[in-house]
Amino acid sequence: MDWGTLVATVSGGTLAVSGTVLADYLRNRREDGRGVGARRREVYIDFISAAGVCHSGLRELAQSGRGGTERRAAARAALSDAGLYEARERLFIDATAAVAAAGQEMFEHLRALQRAVAEGASLTSAAFHDVYHPYIGAVWAYRVAVREELEGRSLSPRAFGWDGWDGSDRCSVCRDEGAPTA
Repeated sequence: MDWGTLVATVSGGTLAVSGTVLADYLRNRREDGRGVGARRREVYIDFISAAGVCHSGLRELAQSGRGGTERRAAARAALSDAGLYEARERLFIDATAAVAAAGQEMFEHLRALQRAVAEGASLTSAAFHDVYHPYIGAVWAYRVAVREELEGRSLSPRAFGWDGWDGSDRCSVCRDEGAPTA
């Protein structure tokens, strides 16, 4: 028996199997990475979409003329009806720390807007604008964090010809009045 042939055959087989296993491992790892990215993108969009639905509901409520207990109940319901709490939990589970922090900041500003509307703030009141503009700034900070994570690209207000993210420089109420009125 020729030991050289046997050693060469076993070595060749071992290298072939090892190469196949390594290639399969790297392919699965790459696919898992794409799966995580796709799942995060979906979670990030779901969160900002739910916040948008809530924001629209609060704006509608702020111009509705409803007051008292009914208004406070509708403002409380705006977050849950929009599915924001569930979207926020998914965000905390899947997001990176930077995006989760930006999302939490956005949520806190939305809660401040919710409280102002519940207490009777109208769209043109100082109470509304005092919390509205920080919320819009936090929305953009969230978008920037997501964009930097998913695409590695930054974004600034100057790309749109704006002075800042919060929109106060473009707000007809704040600009025309110098400051919102109650």
